Amino acid sequence: MPPKLTDIFRRGLRRDAVAPTTRSYERVYSNDAADSLERRKTEYRRLTNHYYDLVTDFYEFGWGKSFHFAPREANESFAASLARHERRLAQRLELRPGMRVADLGCGVGGPLREIARFSGATIVGVNNNAYQLERARTLTEEAGLDHLAEFLECDFMRMDAPDASFDAAYAIEATVHAPTKVGCYDEVFRVLKPGKCFAAYEYCLTDRFDPDNARHRKIKRDLEVGGALPNIVRPHQVDDALRQVGFELLESVDLVETAGPGIPWYQPLAGSPTSLAGFRSSRAGRLATRGALRILEALRIVPGGSTRVTELLNMCATAMVASGRLGIFTPMYFVHARKP
Repeated sequence: MPPKLTDIFRRGLRRDAVAPTTRSYERVYSNDAADSLERRKTEYRRLTNHYYDLVTDFYEFGWGKSFHFAPREANESFAASLARHERRLAQRLELRPGMRVADLGCGVGGPLREIARFSGATIVGVNNNAYQLERARTLTEEAGLDHLAEFLECDFMRMDAPDASFDAAYAIEATVHAPTKVGCYDEVFRVLKPGKCFAAYEYCLTDRFDPDNARHRKIKRDLEVGGALPNIVRPHQVDDALRQVGFELLESVDLVETAGPGIPWYQPLAGSPTSLAGFRSSRAGRLATRGALRILEALRIVPGGSTRVTELLNMCATAMVASGRLGIFTPMYFVHARKP
């Protein structure tokens, strides 16, 4: 059953923890100076945990169980496009029964369940957020897929797994939270068996991004503040990092550029679809949610600070739409790499 607006924070943070957690999170992004970037990288684990403690229930309410974007064909539903995007990774990695596969930053397990169901492989969700893992375990059991799922509560920069213990690994818009690409990919390289592969959808700035353009810089900052991101990088930095740690790069491509005619990846955040789920994630739906939360917060039905969380998410959503329309950002730079 889809969550109700009054369910926000009912399962996660204590009521009195929402506002101070929000303030603590925002302090990390208090300025644009270099020391702010270094602080984001140094404190990435606490930063990311605070962020997902705050936004997980909002994501489930407004987006669903798979927290990512996808290219969408003209007559395809939003849910179908997400599932197809997830299955693409399983196909590229040639997942099958008997394989043990790492899902880095698994969220509440939406992609994990789709990929496990589609491939029959055992998927190990890696996540350092205890609340998301609790939700992932519950939802996976309810789906009857717990026999194909395991969960590790750990940082994907330092996984609680032996060397060469996975047959494949993937990440869907998750390793953007890593403080360094080299450090993240080096850890993936360590846990993969020789000859096995890693695939990911990465957030990247495109060649159209101009660092001297004030509007471009603001959009980038809003994406980072609203998404708990240390620093969004260029595609060549992703490729270079994979090669630096020893991967053989098999494929790298921006799927936004190669997608055929259809619905832009950012459209769910911009339009006003007729479905309830689509309306919730649209601009009008986000504004309606914000207004309702103001009332619920005043009545003390939801915790103080809830409205501010929606404002951060709305800022990020607005930046996503602007970045997509300008073509300066992609959430689906696809990489496929093999450990020799």
